[in-house]
Amino acid sequence: MFVGHCTRAIRDDNKLRLLPTGPRMKTTLSGSGLWALLSLATIGRCAPPGFPSSGNGLWYDKPGMVWAREWLPVGNGYLGAMSPGGTIQETLQLNIESLWSGGPFADPNYNGGNKQPSERAAMAEAMKKIRRSVFESPIGETDSLLRPSLQASGAHASLDIDVLTTDIGQFGSYAGAGYLISNLNATGPVTYYGRYLDLDQAIVKTVWTQGAATYQRTLLCSNPSRSCTQYINITSSTTSVALPTLSYVFSSAFQDGLPAPNITCLNTNTLKVRGFVGAPSMLYEFLAHAMAPGGSVSCAQFSVPPGSPPNATLEVTGSAREAWLSWVGDTNYDLDAGTPASNFSYRGADPHNKLVSLLAKRNFTGVSFKSILQEHVADYKTITTTPFSLDLGQSAKVDTPTDILVGQYQVDATGNAAGNLFIDWLTFNFGRYLLFSSARGVLPANLQGKWAKDLENPWWGSYGQPFLFAYTDHGAYSARDSPRYQYPDVTAPLFSFIEANIFGQSGMMAGDPGSAEWADYAGVFQCLMMLHVWDHFDYTNDVQWWKSTGWPLLKGVAVFHLNNIVEDLHFNDSTLVVNPCNSPEQLPITFGCAHSQQLIWQAFTGVEKGFIASGDTDTKFLESVRDALARIDKGIHIGSWGQLQEWKVEKDNTLDMHRHLSHLVGLFPGSAVASYDPTIQGPVVVNGSKVTYTKQQVLQAARTSLVHRGNGTASDADSGWEKAWRAAAYAQLGDAQNFYHLLSYCIKRNFATNLFSIYDPTDPIGVFQIDANLAYPAVVMNALLQAPDVPNLETPLKITLLPALPSQWPNGSIRGARVRGGITIDLTWQDWKPVKAVFKVDQTAPPRKVEVLYAGKVLLSSTTSPGLSKTFISL
Repeated sequence: MFVGHCTRAIRDDNKLRLLPTGPRMKTTLSGSGLWALLSLATIGRCAPPGFPSSGNGLWYDKPGMVWAREWLPVGNGYLGAMSPGGTIQETLQLNIESLWSGGPFADPNYNGGNKQPSERAAMAEAMKKIRRSVFESPIGETDSLLRPSLQASGAHASLDIDVLTTDIGQFGSYAGAGYLISNLNATGPVTYYGRYLDLDQAIVKTVWTQGAATYQRTLLCSNPSRSCTQYINITSSTTSVALPTLSYVFSSAFQDGLPAPNITCLNTNTLKVRGFVGAPSMLYEFLAHAMAPGGSVSCAQFSVPPGSPPNATLEVTGSAREAWLSWVGDTNYDLDAGTPASNFSYRGADPHNKLVSLLAKRNFTGVSFKSILQEHVADYKTITTTPFSLDLGQSAKVDTPTDILVGQYQVDATGNAAGNLFIDWLTFNFGRYLLFSSARGVLPANLQGKWAKDLENPWWGSYGQPFLFAYTDHGAYSARDSPRYQYPDVTAPLFSFIEANIFGQSGMMAGDPGSAEWADYAGVFQCLMMLHVWDHFDYTNDVQWWKSTGWPLLKGVAVFHLNNIVEDLHFNDSTLVVNPCNSPEQLPITFGCAHSQQLIWQAFTGVEKGFIASGDTDTKFLESVRDALARIDKGIHIGSWGQLQEWKVEKDNTLDMHRHLSHLVGLFPGSAVASYDPTIQGPVVVNGSKVTYTKQQVLQAARTSLVHRGNGTASDADSGWEKAWRAAAYAQLGDAQNFYHLLSYCIKRNFATNLFSIYDPTDPIGVFQIDANLAYPAVVMNALLQAPDVPNLETPLKITLLPALPSQWPNGSIRGARVRGGITIDLTWQDWKPVKAVFKVDQTAPPRKVEVLYAGKVLLSSTTSPGLSKTFISL
C-alpha cells in the first residue's frame, strides 16, 4: 500500500470487467477499454505517490476509457504514444512522425496534386477569365470556382475550377502505427489505483496495489535517444517478491484497416515489427528492446495460421523487481528525397539499419532506467522549465482528480475562482508540453500533434502549414510549376495551397461541392507562414539562419506576389489587389480580400526590414517591393455599420458568425491592424475621395467586427481554436473581461478531462484537434505581455505590460518571456499591478527603438543596446 499527497478516501463505485488478453484481442469500445482489470475496489481521492508537489500535472483515480478524452500523451517529436493507464494489462497506442498512407508510395504517378505541363495554356486562360469576370461583375464576385451540385447523371458542369484543380487522389493521411500491449501475470483485486502525467518531468505513470505489492509503470519518450521507454517496478515489504511474468506483444487489430505486420525476434531481447500502411505503401519498423536486471528476457515466435504474418512476443521471467522496454521506430520516408533528382519519390532507405544503429548507439543493454530517465528529464527542463515559467498565483490541487477539477471549471470563474486559476495555469503548461513532445523531430507537429489512432485521421492529420522550415525550403512539388500554369506570370518556385501532406502536395484540391471556399487559399497561405519566418528572425536575430533559410523563403513568397497582385480594375483606384481570393473557408470568390491584403502587405514590410541583414544585393527586387508597398491595398476598410470590412467590396453581414476571424488576422496574430499607422497605411479611397483613418478608428472597427462574430459556437463549427482566437483578439484590444470570458469558455466547452481540445464537444468519443491546445499559451501571454510587429525598423517597438490582465489573476509572475528585438522579460505583479519588471537584451541583438508601457503610461522610451539590462520597481 502506498501513501499519496493527502488522506485517502475509499470509493467502490468503479468496476471494470476483465477483457481477454493477447495480441489479436478485440474491444467493444471504439479506441477504449484496452486494459484488463479485475476490480478497482478501493480508489483513493488524492494524488498518487511521485505526483509533483507543485501540482504541475494531471492525475486520475481510474483508467482512461475514451482515447481522445481520457488517455495521456507522451512524445519526442519522432515518436508518440498514448496511455490509458492499465494495470495487469496496459495497451499503448503508438505513432511514428512520418507514417503516412498515399503519396508516391501508393502511386508512382502521384505528383502532388499538380496539373500536367500540357494543361498550362488552359489554366492560364481560365485564370484570366476568372479575373476578368470578378472585376467586371457589379458585385465583384464570380461563381467560376464553385462546384455546383452533382447532376443526376453524376457529372457536373465544366467550370473553371475543373481546369484549375485536382481531386484529392492519393493525398493520403497520417496514420497510427498500432498498439503495444504489456501483460502482467498478477492476480487479486486492484486497490489504491492512480495514474498521472507529470508536467515537471514529461512522464506518464500508473501506480496500483495488488495484495502486498505495489506496482509502478512509467512511460516516457526521450528526444536525445529518439526512443520511448516503458518501465515497471514492484515494491513490497517482502524483499523476495519479484515481478510476475511480464510479456510484451504488438497488435494492429485495434486499428481498423492497418495490415497485420511481420513480428519476429531480432534477438533474445528484441522484438522486430515491420509493416505497411497499405499495399503498396510506406514501410515502418519498430525495434523494442527489453531489460530485466535479475531476471530473464526471452523472445518467442508464435504459431500462426498458414498464410498469416509471423508473430512473436517478449517475455520477462525470473527474479527481476524491475523491467523496461525501450523502442525506436521509423519509416522509409526521406524528406531529402523530395527533389527532382529523386523524382520526388520521398523514398529513403529501409529504416532497419538506422534503428539497429540507434539501439547500439544508446547502448540500451548497458544502461539503467535511472540514467534513461535522468537524460530525458534534463533535456525536458533545458527546453521548457529552465528558460521560462509562468505563475498565476495558483495553489497546487493534489486532493482532487483532474477530471473532477475540469468538470467543476466554470466560465468566468463564477464561484470557483481558485479552481479556475489552477486549471488555467495547468492548461498553459500542458499546451507547452504538447508542443515540446510533438515538434522536435524531423517533421513539425501536424494537426493532431503526433497523436492519431486511425489509418485515416481527421483532416488527414495534415500540416496546416508547410513544414517550418525544412519543407517550405524544399518547395517540393511546387518546383514542378503547377502554380506557374495557374499564375502564368509568376516565376517564384515557392507555392502551396492550404493543405499539405508530407509528399509536397501543393495543388488546389476540389473534393466536394463548394470546396473552393477552403481550398482556394493560393499563395496568400504562404504569407501567413511568413509571419513565422519573420518572427523567428525578429525574436532571435539569428543572422546565419536568416541568410540561409529565412530570407530565401520570404523573398520567394514576395516574388510570387509581386507577379500575382494586379491593378484594381473594379474600383479603378490604382491599388494592387489579389484576384481571385476569398476570406478563408468562407465565400464569395472575389478580389481584394482583407485577409489576403493584410498578409501580403506585412510580408512586403518583412522584406524591407530584413533586406540589409540578408546580405542580398538585389536592390532592384527591394525597389519593386517598395513600389508595391506604396500601391498595394492594405486591406483596411471601414464599412457602413462601423465594421472592418472582410472584403474590399462591402459584403459584411451583421449576422455572420463564421468560425474564422480572417479579416482580423492583422489584429492577431498579425500586426497590420494591431500596429496600424495612418502615415504608412493610409489613405484609402472611399466613394472617390481619399480618407485617412486614425488608429483608434481602425481598432474600433476591428472590435465591432469581433463582437458581431460571436463566441465561437455558430452553426458552422463549435471548436476550441475559434474561441481561443477570439480571446487573443480581445486581449489585443485590451479587453480583459471579454478575453477571460472567451478563454474560460474555451476550456469549459471544448477541453476534455485529459485537457485535449475536442473539435465537437457534443461528440462522446470526440475528435482531438490540437489547434486550441497550442494556441492557449500564446493567448494567455497576449493578455500579459504584448509587443506586436511594426511596419519598419524606425517605428518604436511598443512593449505593453499586463494589457488585458483579468480580475481572476490578481497575482503572478513570468520568468524568461521573449519578445522582439532579442529582449527577455521577467515580470511580477501583485494586486493586479506590476511591481517589478526586468528587461535584458541579447548580446547579439542590434539596437532597437523601444517604448515600454503600462496602463497607457510610457515607462521607458529609449534605444536598446546589446547586453542592456534594465529593472523597474514599484511600477
